[in-house]
Amino acid sequence: MQYSKPMIDIILELRRRVPSNLKPGIKLANPDVLNELIAHYPASSDNVSRALIKELLMMAGDDWLIRLEKPVQSEGPKPQVKVYRGQVRLEEAKPAPNPTAQSPKKTRVYRGQVINY
Repeated sequence: MQYSKPMIDIILELRRRVPSNLKPGIKLANPDVLNELIAHYPASSDNVSRALIKELLMMAGDDWLIRLEKPVQSEGPKPQVKVYRGQVRLEEAKPAPNPTAQSPKKTRVYRGQVINY
Protein backbone atom coordinates (compact mmCIF):
# COMPACT_ATOMS: atom_id res chain seq x y z
CA MET A 1 0.00 0.00 0.00
CA GLN A 2 1.23 3.47 -0.83
CA TYR A 3 1.00 5.88 2.09
CA SER A 4 0.35 9.56 1.48
CA LYS A 5 1.88 12.32 3.61
CA PRO A 6 -1.30 12.80 5.73
CA MET A 7 -1.51 9.02 6.31
CA ILE A 8 2.11 8.94 7.46
CA ASP A 9 1.47 11.83 9.85
CA ILE A 10 -1.56 10.06 11.34
CA ILE A 11 0.36 6.80 11.81
CA LEU A 12 3.18 8.63 13.58
CA GLU A 13 0.68 10.45 15.83
CA LEU A 14 -1.06 7.16 16.63
CA ARG A 15 2.28 5.60 17.53
CA ARG A 16 2.71 8.37 20.11
CA ARG A 17 -0.77 7.81 21.54
CA VAL A 18 -1.06 3.99 21.79
CA PRO A 19 0.05 2.01 24.86
CA SER A 20 3.68 0.93 24.98
CA ASN A 21 2.92 -2.74 24.31
CA LEU A 22 1.51 -1.86 20.85
CA LYS A 23 4.25 0.55 19.75
CA PRO A 24 6.59 -2.06 18.17
CA GLY A 25 3.80 -3.16 15.81
CA ILE A 26 2.72 0.32 14.74
CA LYS A 27 5.32 1.49 12.27
CA LEU A 28 5.42 2.17 8.57
CA ALA A 29 7.56 -0.89 7.84
CA ASN A 30 4.88 -3.21 9.24
CA PRO A 31 2.62 -4.42 6.40
CA ASP A 32 -0.17 -5.24 8.91
CA VAL A 33 -0.22 -1.84 10.63
CA LEU A 34 -3.80 -1.15 9.56
CA ASN A 35 -4.98 -4.55 10.83
CA GLU A 36 -3.33 -3.90 14.19
CA LEU A 37 -5.02 -0.51 14.43
CA ILE A 38 -8.37 -2.12 13.61
CA ALA A 39 -7.81 -4.62 16.42
CA HIS A 40 -6.90 -1.79 18.83
CA TYR A 41 -9.89 0.38 17.90
CA PRO A 42 -12.58 -1.32 20.09
CA ALA A 43 -10.27 -1.50 23.12
CA SER A 44 -9.20 2.15 22.92
CA SER A 45 -10.77 4.55 25.41
CA ASP A 46 -9.02 7.59 23.93
CA ASN A 47 -11.47 9.42 21.65
CA VAL A 48 -8.69 11.18 19.75
CA SER A 49 -7.00 7.86 18.92
CA ARG A 50 -10.29 6.39 17.79
CA ALA A 51 -10.94 9.41 15.54
CA LEU A 52 -7.41 9.21 14.08
CA ILE A 53 -7.80 5.48 13.35
CA LYS A 54 -11.13 6.10 11.64
CA GLU A 55 -9.65 8.98 9.58
CA LEU A 56 -6.68 6.85 8.55
CA LEU A 57 -8.92 4.02 7.40
CA MET A 58 -11.11 6.45 5.45
CA MET A 59 -7.98 7.61 3.61
CA ALA A 60 -6.95 3.98 2.97
CA GLY A 61 -10.23 3.15 1.26
CA ASP A 62 -13.78 2.01 1.80
CA ASP A 63 -12.86 -1.66 2.20
CA TRP A 64 -10.70 -0.78 5.23
CA LEU A 65 -13.54 1.23 6.76
CA ILE A 66 -15.84 -1.79 6.39
CA ARG A 67 -13.28 -3.92 8.26
CA LEU A 68 -13.42 -1.41 11.11
CA GLU A 69 -17.12 -2.11 11.58
CA LYS A 70 -16.61 -5.89 11.60
CA PRO A 71 -13.09 -6.78 12.81
CA VAL A 72 -11.71 -10.10 11.61
CA GLN A 73 -11.04 -12.58 14.41
CA SER A 74 -7.88 -14.54 13.80
CA GLU A 75 -7.57 -18.18 14.76
CA GLY A 76 -4.88 -19.36 17.11
CA PRO A 77 -2.71 -17.49 19.56
CA LYS A 78 -1.42 -14.09 18.52
CA PRO A 79 2.34 -13.57 18.82
CA GLN A 80 3.43 -11.38 21.68
CA VAL A 81 6.09 -8.66 21.35
CA LYS A 82 8.78 -8.88 24.02
CA VAL A 83 11.71 -6.52 24.48
CA TYR A 84 14.87 -7.87 26.14
CA ARG A 85 17.92 -5.61 26.43
CA GLY A 86 16.73 -3.46 23.57
CA GLN A 87 16.05 -6.37 21.20
CA VAL A 88 12.46 -6.80 20.03
CA ARG A 89 11.31 -10.41 19.70
CA LEU A 90 8.04 -12.08 18.78
CA GLU A 91 7.03 -15.02 20.97
CA GLU A 92 3.92 -17.15 21.00
CA ALA A 93 1.39 -16.01 23.57
CA LYS A 94 0.82 -18.55 26.32
CA PRO A 95 -2.77 -19.75 26.54
CA ALA A 96 -4.74 -18.37 29.45
CA PRO A 97 -5.16 -20.83 32.31
CA ASN A 98 -8.58 -22.41 32.61
CA PRO A 99 -10.06 -21.17 35.93
CA THR A 100 -12.69 -23.94 36.01
CA ALA A 101 -10.16 -26.76 35.91
CA GLN A 102 -8.94 -27.90 39.30
CA SER A 103 -5.24 -28.16 39.77
CA PRO A 104 -4.02 -31.33 41.45
CA LYS A 105 -2.86 -30.94 45.03
CA LYS A 106 0.81 -30.34 45.26
CA THR A 107 2.85 -32.60 47.50
CA ARG A 108 6.28 -32.06 48.91
CA VAL A 109 8.46 -34.24 51.08
CA TYR A 110 10.01 -32.45 54.06
CA ARG A 111 12.22 -34.46 56.44
CA GLY A 112 10.60 -37.68 55.38
CA GLN A 113 7.04 -36.41 55.82
CA VAL A 114 4.65 -35.87 52.89
CA ILE A 115 3.13 -32.37 53.01
CA ASN A 116 0.01 -31.49 50.94
CA TYR A 117 -0.71 -27.86 50.13
